[in-house]
Order: sequence, then structure tokens, then C-alpha cells
Amino acid sequence: MLYQNEHLNEISFPIGGIGTGSVGLAGNGRLMDWEIFNKPDKGSVLGYTHIAVKITSKDKKIVKVLTSDIKKDFTGTYNKGEFCGFGFGTAATTMAGYPHFRSNVFKGEYPIANLTFSDDVFPGEVGLMAFNPFIPLDAFNSSLPVAFFEITYTNPLDDTVEFEGVFSLANPFECQKNIEVSSDGITAIKLINANVSPDSPEYGDLTLSCDGEGFAQEYWYRGTWYDSVVMYWNEITSDGLTKRVYDEPGKKDTCSIARKVTIAPGDSAKIRFAVSWNCPVRTKNWSTDEFLEEENVEGINWKNYYATVFEDSVASGAYALKNWDMLYSKTEEFKNELFSSTVDDVIKDAVSSTMSVLKSPTTMRLENGEFYGFEGVHEQGGSCEGTCQHVWNYAYCMCFLFPELERSIRNLEFEYSTDETGRSGFRLLLPLGKRVNRRRACLDGQMGTVIKAYREWKICGDDTWLKKYWPTIKKLLEYAWSENNCDEWDRDKDGVLEGRQHHTLDMELFGPSSWLESFYLAALRAGAEMAEYLGESDKAGEYTDIYNKGKKWSDENLFNGKYFIQKVDLKDKSVVEHFGAEKEYWNSESCQIKYQIESGSSIDQLCGQWHANICGLGEIFDNSKVHIALENMLKNNYKSTMRDFTNPWRLFALNDESGTIICDYPEGTQKPAIPVPYCEESMHGFEYQFAGLLMSEGYIEEGIKVAKAVRDRYNGSNRNPWNEIECGSNYARSMASFAMLPILSGFVFDLPKGIIGFDPKVNKNDFRCLWSLGTGWGNVVIKNDLTVINLKKGELKLTALNLPYAKNVKSVIADGKNIDFSSKDGIISFDETVVCSSIEVVCNR
Repeated sequence: MLYQNEHLNEISFPIGGIGTGSVGLAGNGRLMDWEIFNKPDKGSVLGYTHIAVKITSKDKKIVKVLTSDIKKDFTGTYNKGEFCGFGFGTAATTMAGYPHFRSNVFKGEYPIANLTFSDDVFPGEVGLMAFNPFIPLDAFNSSLPVAFFEITYTNPLDDTVEFEGVFSLANPFECQKNIEVSSDGITAIKLINANVSPDSPEYGDLTLSCDGEGFAQEYWYRGTWYDSVVMYWNEITSDGLTKRVYDEPGKKDTCSIARKVTIAPGDSAKIRFAVSWNCPVRTKNWSTDEFLEEENVEGINWKNYYATVFEDSVASGAYALKNWDMLYSKTEEFKNELFSSTVDDVIKDAVSSTMSVLKSPTTMRLENGEFYGFEGVHEQGGSCEGTCQHVWNYAYCMCFLFPELERSIRNLEFEYSTDETGRSGFRLLLPLGKRVNRRRACLDGQMGTVIKAYREWKICGDDTWLKKYWPTIKKLLEYAWSENNCDEWDRDKDGVLEGRQHHTLDMELFGPSSWLESFYLAALRAGAEMAEYLGESDKAGEYTDIYNKGKKWSDENLFNGKYFIQKVDLKDKSVVEHFGAEKEYWNSESCQIKYQIESGSSIDQLCGQWHANICGLGEIFDNSKVHIALENMLKNNYKSTMRDFTNPWRLFALNDESGTIICDYPEGTQKPAIPVPYCEESMHGFEYQFAGLLMSEGYIEEGIKVAKAVRDRYNGSNRNPWNEIECGSNYARSMASFAMLPILSGFVFDLPKGIIGFDPKVNKNDFRCLWSLGTGWGNVVIKNDLTVINLKKGELKLTALNLPYAKNVKSVIADGKNIDFSSKDGIISFDETVVCSSIEVVCNR
């Protein structure tokens, strides 16, 4: 995606590792959102940190800050401070008051940003590339606490020139000391918090480093007012930086590294910088409400995973520079494969942009490398702790690209958040310990965990893992009818949810709904298949029997002829009295139960079917009814404009923007006085789920339209393309978008049985798409009669391929060798298990 002019205004491209925090690269090239100090910090700047470039030829010397014009906030920004902020103009720390480039173009293909700067005065264009490694199945290198920057310049003049890149980095700590630590062909300066113990949460260090021999200026001039930046600019616009060292720690110190290259006419050169960080000790610096824990654990500390791997930021920075080519080439390989897919550009934009959540302050990695996430982030703190089950239900990025991290979530849920009765705390409490929160279990979260356990097993093919956690998975599923379940979800085991059902819209439903019923039925299907595989036929039969009864009842009772609904008598106060919930849920004025869907058209009414379609669980509700419902959901919930639509909730779509709302009450239905929470909102993860479900059922253009409505709201002029919001920034639910890739490729994955397959829903005779599983990742390329499945990393161990379009298979070639096979109804079975990194299928279709 290319962004320029006003579409640069809202960009902040996060650069950082999984669980390390990140630095934001603004649309005009400045650095912002310094969220690397164990907490979010939206809008933050780090002193006068910036990059400048300088060209010296025989007749000219030009210096410019490597940013373009700032085109907003000319009066200042609101920050509640004195003698700064609103009413004091654009902040001086933006360097907008110094010579800079007139314009730039921002090419953002996450995880790589390429900016091109141009100006009437500066000869030629200057390029800036920024990234952090994003390599499928390589969680280590994708979790580096480093921001990578590469400046490129091609000399357009007839004479040889000296080109110089100068990176200046401010020390962010309370008691500052800057120390040159250059070695092994790397020029580096380490910025530390002096006089603080490394085992303190207050400790931190940053390192600025560059490849090759540069000039390290440990300190800008110390003075008052604006002395330091004035002296700095004097130096780089004249003879260059000067060596300066102070023995005593300072308060507002900045360092710089200058790297020079000589470039002949027409030649090009690159200068690489790395900013690495080390804030090793993480503390529980957020408050937890009274329902979540039984003891006060605020102030308890643990180490960030990256701090167990690298001694300090010098070590991580050196690792980054020494391995730059490998890290970049593997990241670029993944990026190129993603953007080479033949699916619609809207899909690639949605998938790539929302992947950035993994590199945002929404995530962290615990001391042993386990993954933990908030739902999103507030301006200066995490939003809704605990890798929330029902929010992360929607996130389909990490399970395919970094399955070991996704499985670590399941491990933590099973080991720390599930009690002996099978009740699961839908928010994992930190620090780790067997402390299940006191909130009631969340039905979609708990049943979603069963589905995701099935998914993780299918993606990785690890029977040992499944056997280890199967007793806990059974408890999670059977909690639905357990006598210990005070919410009585399915006490009579008839497959129909009743009772009090907590869910992701933060309240409870009191009657069966297709939404939560679809989760329950999909979990029963998953449980039955896992039980059968493990030799527990009695359990498989039990779960299947409950499923069959629930499906039959739901098809007969929850479909109103147009879409699926919730069955509840809003006038029956005894329903909530039974659970002692009348104070929260009874509206005495309208004499109705509050916060129910009832006859509304819910965007998530078939969410369990979405999961089932992706994971291979089959039909949850009658398919003909599903199609009728989808067509009516599109008519009801999708709004082509929000201008005349009433929304009392959060505004994620407005004016003439399009969006799909949580619940609609079409003509002929009675909207409850107080309906389900967030009823009129357009929340992106829900929208992507709906878009994916449409596509999975053959409504391709309709699904693209729904997804496009979301991405049109993030075009850089209105909102940041790499920060989809819901309950805060960098919201995890938006990673539902990734599921559109396996959906559109018709991806089948069953590694326990050694089966994968494809059945594209678009471009069937000329199709290409990325795929990834626990043992390898690569692409599938289909050209007429030839299907090629390639691996970029890892291997496949296959007993069969599932290619429904392959009706007359002529040959199968694995790693260049012909393979014996049999083919029937699109299933290509091998006489022996095939272990390969590439497999070709030739057929007459």
C-alpha cells in the first residue's frame, strides 16, 4: 500500500519484536510511540531523536532531517502540560523547525516499511527502510527487541559525493549515562539508567549502533534552554560531530552516530542503524478489579523473555547487525509471499496490517517464552488483561504463523486458569500461579478454548501434547452440564444452552442463541473427534449424541425463516430471578430482561460455523438455512453509510463510512428497550469474522465488501492503517482477518493424519497463496492442470492430499521423485508416507 500527502497524517508503523514493545515510524518518517519501556505510551516522543542525512560534493553541502512536512497539529497537541502542548505550536522535538524534505511516499507492506524522500534542494531521492524480523515458525528471531533502519542513496550527480547518515537518540532514563561500546566492526553507544540495579523495574538500557566504522558522539552539548540541539545542528552543518564526554550522569542527554560513505556518480550505498532496548524486569503495573483475584499481587516482578536471551541491548543490537542480511531476507521472503497471493488486495491489506498487533505493546512474552496478551492498549496501559479467551478466540494469525506461541496460551489456560471442576478463568492472572479468577466462566471463551485445542492439534500434529491436556479439555467441555456449573449452561445434556451465559459482549444471555449454541456444538464436534482418535469411543459417542440433539433443536427453533435468533421471553422475570440477577438484568420500566438479542440479527449468530469451516469441523447448522441467514445478515447488519444511523456506543464508523453492526432489528421485529451491549457498534474483528464466513460459504464479493468497509476506515488520513481499534489500540480481535487466507485457499490441515489440501474459492486456474502449519510454511501455486505445494521452511509428512478439483490425476512428484498413489473423489492417497519439501500434482480437470 502506498501512502502520501494527507494519507501520511495518522500513520504509526510499529517496529519491534513479539512481546518486546515497539517504536512507531510516523508517515513522514519521524519516530514516535516509544512503547519499549514495559508499557504502552501512545503519542510519546523521545526527545530530539531523529535521523539526518548530509551530502557533501565539491560545490555544496546540504543537511536535512530525514522527515517530510508535518501537516497537522499546528497549534500543538493536548498534553496537559505548562509551556508546551496546545497553544504552543508544533513541538520542537519533531525537528519540523529544521531543514527537512518537502515530501515522501510511504510504502507499507507489513512487516516492512519503505519510505522515499524527495526535495527540490537535495539532489536525488533518499530511501529509508525499517523493519523488525517477522519470520513464520521462527518465534526467536521474530521476538528481537530491535528496530532496524537502513538508509539508501543513489548519487545522481556527475561528481563523487560524500553521503552521511546521522542517527541521534535521546536517553530516556532518570539518571543518564551514555557510553561508547564499539567493537567487532560495529559502532555503538549504550544509554543506561545509571545508579539503578539491573534487577529493578526502573532499570533499562538502549543501544544505538551502526554497521562499520562510524563516529560516535556520546553526548550533545549540555546547556540550558535549547543549547544542545543548537550546538548539534551547528556541528553537522559545518565540520561534523565533535567528541564530547561527561563524567557525571545527566538529565536530558542525547547521543549521535554518524556514518559516512563515498559514492561515485550513479552508484548507490546503504547505511544501517539499529536501535535496541533492554528493560529486563516487568512488573504488574496495572490494576485488577476485585473479581479477578484473591490477593494483592501488584508490584510482583518477572523477566521479559528477551532479557533471558540477551545480556543487554548491546548484545541484541550486535546480533541484529551481524545477522541483518539473513533476518531481512527471511522477512522479505515472507512479505513477498503474502503479497504475491492472488486473493483480492483488500484481503492482503487487512491480513498484513492487523498482523502488526503481535509486534505492538498489546503482547508480551513471559520469562520462559510463553505468550501473553492484553485485548489491546490504552494510551499508557494495557487494556483488559489476561489473553482474554473470548477476544483471542477471533485471532487466527498466530496459530498458523507461530503455533508454538499459540500453544503456549493453551498450556497456560490449562495449567493455571482451569480449576478441578472444569471452570476456566477467561483471563489469565499474572504473575503465574494457580489462581483462577472469581468471575463466572465465559461460554464462548470456554467452548472456544476446546475448539482451539482441536485446532492446535490439527496444525501441529502433536499427539503427545493432546494426550497430556486431554483430561483438562474434557473437563472444559463437560463443565457445560456439570453440577458444579452454577450458571447451568446445559444441565440436562440435551445440547441446548439455557442458564446464564457470559460472553464477549460483557454481559449474559438467558436463553439459547444460535451464536453461543454454535460455539457449543462446534466444541462438541471437536471433542468427539479428539476422543475417538484417543480411543475413547464412549466419550465420542456421548459428545456426538449431545451434538445431534442440539443441532436438531437449533435448526428447528432458532431459525426464524430469515436468520438465526435467541429464544428468550423478555417479560419472564423469573428467568433472571432464578440466578439472583434481577438487579443487573431487570428493566422495571419496560418490564423486560435487559441486554438480550432476542429477535435481532446478530453479526455473530454463526460464529461457531466460522470456526468450524476453518478448522474442518463440518456443518454446525443446516447449510441451506445458513445461506439464507447470511444473505439477510448482509441486508440487515451491513450499513453502506452511517450518516443517518443511530449509534449511542463507541464510534468506529461514522459519517459516510460503511460498516457492519453487531446487532440489527429489521422491520417487523421489536427491538428490546435495552438490547445486547454494543448493539450498534461496528467492531472490526466481528466484521472480519462475518466477511470470512461469507467467503467460506461462497459469497466472495460480499465478503470482500464487508472487509473493504473496515480497511477504508484506515487509509492513513482518517486512522492509522496499522492500529485497528476496539477497546483501545492495537486490538487483538482484528487478527480474525488472517483466517480469510485459509478460507479463500480452501486450506485443509490434519497433520495427525498426515493430510493437507486446497480448494481455492477464487482464481481456480491461476491461484497462489501463503500457507503455514506447525512443521513448515510455504505456498501453493495452481496453474491449470498443475498444482505445486512448496515449502520455504520445514517439511511435510504426508499420507494423502485433499484436492477436490483433482479429478484425473496423472502424476505426483515429491522432491523430484515420482510417487505411487491412488486417487478417488479428490483424495490422493500415497502407498507410503511421503516426507518432502515440495510436491507436484499433475491432473486433467
